[in-house]
Amino acid sequence: MQSQKAEKRKIKNPTEDKILYFVVYTILFLFTLCVLYPIIFIISASFSDGQEVQLGHVLLLPVKPTLAGYRAVFSHKNVLIGFRNTFFYTFAGTAINVAVTLLCAYPLSRRDMPFKGFFMFLFVFTMFFGGGLIPTYLLVNSLHMVNTVWALLIPGAMSVYNMIITRTFFMNSVPVELLEASQIDGCSDARYFISVLLPLSQAVISVISLYYAVGHWNSYFSALIYIRRSELQPLQLILRNILLATRVSLNEFEDPDLLEGKIGLEYLLKYALIVVSSAPIIALYPFVQKFFMKGVMLGSVKG
Repeated sequence: MQSQKAEKRKIKNPTEDKILYFVVYTILFLFTLCVLYPIIFIISASFSDGQEVQLGHVLLLPVKPTLAGYRAVFSHKNVLIGFRNTFFYTFAGTAINVAVTLLCAYPLSRRDMPFKGFFMFLFVFTMFFGGGLIPTYLLVNSLHMVNTVWALLIPGAMSVYNMIITRTFFMNSVPVELLEASQIDGCSDARYFISVLLPLSQAVISVISLYYAVGHWNSYFSALIYIRRSELQPLQLILRNILLATRVSLNEFEDPDLLEGKIGLEYLLKYALIVVSSAPIIALYPFVQKFFMKGVMLGSVKG
């Protein structure tokens, strides 16, 4: 009798399950709608007529579809230069970031490293205290990196937060027995790092690469401070200048026919600029999505 009662308890009530699933799916649907609608609205507004956007007639689908916003953006003389520079800063900067982070996280993950706690304290200390903008600018200027690409690549070569994630991944997700076995076989530390550790760390490498790439792609403040030459400015800074220029003058654009009668061009440009600046990095996310959650969890949960 007791075993039958226990079995009955294990059997779930289908009515309760349906209610639970209905509530869960309703919440997920509303949450997804809250996330998707702003994206759909921005895309629709970027393809709509400027006056319709200004009057608030765009709700879901484009109204009087047009490519005027995108033509106005790409008619600016520096947009393609900005794309070229941003792709360079993103790929070169991410490569430097990942290399420095891995080279720093590996020795700190070794249990036999002397003064490991002291070095970790120094790294963590920089997360809470910094010299500030003026000392940083003076340092970059003294190193003759102002108005060079190195001003956007070297000062932020490593994120301590990403280094801690990578270090935790090495410590908790890669068996220490692999190191012992490689040492018995006469493998050097460099050989072990390149041939054993890195192939097993694709998940966390993909995660920190995405973090660094998004940071480089969206960065404009460092360029605003250190870069005055227009041929070296990233896309975000150029798009910012375009948006500011439309509030005063529309003379930056080469095709005057696109500007006549476009009273709502500023409103249209806002959404077109968002799409132009966000689309490439959003397109990158699906390629690392399968590693994203796995890498974060393996790097943060001990087990």
